[in-house]
Amino acid sequence: MLCYEDYKQAADCILERAGFAPEIGLILGSGLGGFSECIENKVEITYGEIPNFLRSTAVGHAGKFILGTVCGKKVACMSGRFHYYEGYDFEELALPSRVFRLLGVRALLATNAAGAVNKSYKPGDIMIISDHIKLMGASPMRGANDERFGPRFFDNSHTYSPELRAIARQEGEKSSLTVHEGVYFFMPGPQYESPAEIRAIRMLGGDAVGMSTVTEALAAAHCGLPFMALSVMTNMAAGVLDQPLTSEEVIETAKRIEGPFEEYVKSILRRI
Repeated sequence: MLCYEDYKQAADCILERAGFAPEIGLILGSGLGGFSECIENKVEITYGEIPNFLRSTAVGHAGKFILGTVCGKKVACMSGRFHYYEGYDFEELALPSRVFRLLGVRALLATNAAGAVNKSYKPGDIMIISDHIKLMGASPMRGANDERFGPRFFDNSHTYSPELRAIARQEGEKSSLTVHEGVYFFMPGPQYESPAEIRAIRMLGGDAVGMSTVTEALAAAHCGLPFMALSVMTNMAAGVLDQPLTSEEVIETAKRIEGPFEEYVKSILRRI
């Protein structure tokens, strides 16, 4: 398992290559890596060049850090993330948030592609995550605790920053996109959920379902890093429509809303 010094070595490498200290961290999910094209004065670092870093194998994930400026803000952007279904342990998935913490960012914004469980949602809608449900798998904080990141036992009442969510809601009202706020249900994947599982998720209070983000949110909460996440509804979850789910649909929907979603994220960044 990685230790504090391993995370610091990764962060120091990124800072040295970037030549500046970023203000805001970004993690871009499946099919949403196009946002990185609007970053100016880019410095790109593939994950393989960073000591102790993981490798991204998911479809639609570029697998590189992109550093530069967006809307006058200095950003560090992960174009591509890591998932449990890729073979990583939950404890390994604390890596991104811990490295961002050591980079010194004051806020971390994540995006993901998700299936709409709430029947009032439509493909192409956005959901600001207000809370999550994770009923399976280990915690990314499992194992020996390092107090330099956070306490052994930590509160999760405000894992998704109320202040950042308020900004996202306000900017969502101005956007051409339909923006909701709801609960994200974590499933490990890589298989899509069964119709019976989706019915259970809906009964338990989930509005959207996906295979990422929650481990990053928990690790951010542990180290006191303000965190916000936006889910793009790339498809209706299993059983809502009488059709099979495909990764092609996920990428296609993400591409369709790429322009307005980019503007929406930019409007949020301007106010952080």
